[in-house]
Amino acid sequence: MILTMPDNSQLAEFANLILTWVGYGTVIGLTAKAIMPGKDPGGAIATLLMGIVGTLIGVAVLKLLYPSQLISPISVKGFAVGTAGALLLLTFYKVLGGYWFVEGGGLRTIRRRRRRRRYDTAFIDD
Repeated sequence: MILTMPDNSQLAEFANLILTWVGYGTVIGLTAKAIMPGKDPGGAIATLLMGIVGTLIGVAVLKLLYPSQLISPISVKGFAVGTAGALLLLTFYKVLGGYWFVEGGGLRTIRRRRRRRRYDTAFIDD
């Protein structure tokens, strides 16, 4: 068996596919984080991966429910189910990470701290 190097058109097509999914996953992840209330965990890489995996989950679930329907991930329908999949991932991450619930039962209450303003006073002696 002889292995051959792919030609430039195949490499360009593969690079285009990767960059398309990176951009699309970022947009889906940012949309899901914008919709979900509260502080969101993860940085840029987590947002990208959440968008890509959420899109794959959303398209797979839609394909499971409607097997005869052709679904392209990069479309309006794909955007909707991708965002729903990313929201599902973000919800599971928050639930399993203890963001909403504390050990022993009950919901976590979020207390906001009030900032105390300090005023520096200067005394001028005459």
